[in-house]
Amino acid sequence: MSDAARPDLSGSSSRRGGGPRAAAPEPAPPAADPRVYRAVLAVTYLPVVLSGAHLEVHGREHVPPPGTPLVIAANHRSNLDPFMVARSLPPGRLVQFMAKKELFVPVIGWIISTGGSFPIDRSGNDLGAVRMAVRILKNNGTVGIFPQGTRGGPALQGGVALIAAKARAPILPAGICREGKRWIVRFGPPIEAQGGIKGVTAELGERLRELAQPVGEQI
Repeated sequence: MSDAARPDLSGSSSRRGGGPRAAAPEPAPPAADPRVYRAVLAVTYLPVVLSGAHLEVHGREHVPPPGTPLVIAANHRSNLDPFMVARSLPPGRLVQFMAKKELFVPVIGWIISTGGSFPIDRSGNDLGAVRMAVRILKNNGTVGIFPQGTRGGPALQGGVALIAAKARAPILPAGICREGKRWIVRFGPPIEAQGGIKGVTAELGERLRELAQPVGEQI
């Protein structure tokens, strides 16, 4: 989503020459089934274990307690990134990711949806996905987003800052890197979505670049 996009997420509209039109009821935010969620994390961790690697987590103290809205924004390098981030969170904090709509095919799509994730059309400004993310956050949920859009994307999009501002939720930056047999996830202090979309996006980009550096190396 570009910085120029400023959609009206209220879902309301007005008739020409008349009063406001009644808004259609919006679908309830998806809820993650804890049993499916935990099963997916267990299965997706098998390739890590079988390769002799392990997950190392830094900065878990920066994660706000469960029961509060939170946007988690991470860099994106591997198909395992969502599961590594989810596995790194403290108990009780279940993250629901925006996932590309192409993944929502029979069987796999059911697993993804039951685990709490929801589709986004990356070919344009998917306002439906934005509204869904805001509803999850207003229900004190956790939304996970990869602001690069694609693995190794060159630039951050402004959708993270927009969603966080609309829902009045902090952004938790998460840096992911791989060092030999170690998968490393590092959380930084939350960023408040204040001061404009461009400013927040720039700050988030800088934080992610720092957190995604190998441990012991800083920019």
